[in-house]
Amino acid sequence: MDWRALPPLSSLRAFAAFAQTGSVTQAGAALNVSHAAISQQLRALESHLGVALLDRSGRGLRLTADGRALADSLGAAFASVAQTVAAITGAEDARPLQIACTPTFAANWLMPRLPRFREKHPDLDLMINPSPALTDPEPGGIDVALRYGTGPWSGFDAQLLMPAPLVIVGATSRFPKDAPVSIADLVANPWLQEIGTNEASQWIENLGLAGARPQSVTHLPGNLVLDGLRAGQGIALITRIAAEADIAAGRVRVLFEDDTGAGYHMLTRPGPARPPLRAFLRWLRSEV
Repeated sequence: MDWRALPPLSSLRAFAAFAQTGSVTQAGAALNVSHAAISQQLRALESHLGVALLDRSGRGLRLTADGRALADSLGAAFASVAQTVAAITGAEDARPLQIACTPTFAANWLMPRLPRFREKHPDLDLMINPSPALTDPEPGGIDVALRYGTGPWSGFDAQLLMPAPLVIVGATSRFPKDAPVSIADLVANPWLQEIGTNEASQWIENLGLAGARPQSVTHLPGNLVLDGLRAGQGIALITRIAAEADIAAGRVRVLFEDDTGAGYHMLTRPGPARPPLRAFLRWLRSEV
């Protein structure tokens, strides 16, 4: 790396602070300098690069396309540095470990096993964020996201936790054990679906039945989908792992299985992991 080609760190910090806050005054407050000093550093950075980073044609300052590209790069770089510093100094050790996953995964796989983690690590605080919305790991926020799919997930370290084929399941009271079930039968049934997902319609479309639709679709929080299945209120497309206990107990029956090669992955930010995260990842791997 040619260090001489890089702009002074002070001007990069000032620019990153402005990009984050959108204001020279707030950027100055964040760095404990005057807004005039921020303005001076911004002009010095543009002069050093020979590129317009800010559009000054309006009443306020706005990032140009080049400015946005540099701001995105600096934001990621400074965040990574901050994460590494916090990890090696132990500054974040007392912060609760934050875990993102879907409600279905939390209710049916993670929570039943969590007492075993507590036995090994009774002093670690956890914060579980069960949501169908994809939440990325970030400094000071989510430490690990347990995400279903095949990847890749750009910008993150991803390790396969376990493969998980998709299954369509229904209550055995609704579908007796040996009764044949056709694709047409499945489509004609009411479906239960986790809020924020569209697995039913996507699966039907992938079969080339784009014109068909389920009899009805009931959207539920993920932890209630299996309750509805057990009660015979419809069928659902979920991962086999989520329904394994009910399948084994004979409460629900697998009507269709589709092994797409997808699975649950552990997504973390690149760089050193703080001790609570390392302990949790080791425990997750031991559970499978």
